[in-house]
Amino acid sequence: AAVRRGAPIPTAFRFLYLQSPERTPKPPKGDSSFRVTAAAMPGGLLLGDEAPNFEANTTIGRIRFHDYLGDSWGILFSHPRDFTPVCTTELGRAAKLAPEFAKRNVKMIALSVDSVEDHLAWSKDINAYNGDEPTEKLPFPIIDDKNRDLAIQNFDEILRVIISLQLTAEKRVATPVDWKNGDSVMVLPTIPEEEAKKLFPKGVFTKELPSGKKYLRYTPQP
Repeated sequence: AAVRRGAPIPTAFRFLYLQSPERTPKPPKGDSSFRVTAAAMPGGLLLGDEAPNFEANTTIGRIRFHDYLGDSWGILFSHPRDFTPVCTTELGRAAKLAPEFAKRNVKMIALSVDSVEDHLAWSKDINAYNGDEPTEKLPFPIIDDKNRDLAIQNFDEILRVIISLQLTAEKRVATPVDWKNGDSVMVLPTIPEEEAKKLFPKGVFTKELPSGKKYLRYTPQP
């Protein structure tokens, strides 16, 4: 997912997050330790959104996210656990490619739901996997999220997304903003009016618009 700044990260997903340096939002006034939480951003993050300037302990000490990135681009990638086989190969590859990202003014940072101590020990394994000296130093920090302050498990949202994906894959419909299972869906604008009537026997309802164009068409969820 390509977004502006970090966010609550569903631990059920591999998460790749890109940040552009074009806009650098400030934390809420008077708040020197604003943290990303499920309560702060209940809907998660969408494309183009900006994230709060969270603080976190990492393998290079405590950081503020925006300060760490500075004027660079940034990639934040999330992993479910230290000392796991796939994640070890992924971070190993990230470490190998770090010089290429640095050439392009991109700073990397990883997140895993274990402690700094575990991260440092795991870093030795990652370096050894790469055939390098097994030290605690990687070319990017790993965030300590053992208290799940940044990563959350929002299975209701995951289920909602899956239902939407399956529905739109099987039926010729789209789901509008804030759609929930059971809500009306949108008829694809590529479907002619007469065909839409046959496809959706529960009825097609068109919203009148100033343009006079009939592209906002709804039907009860098939």
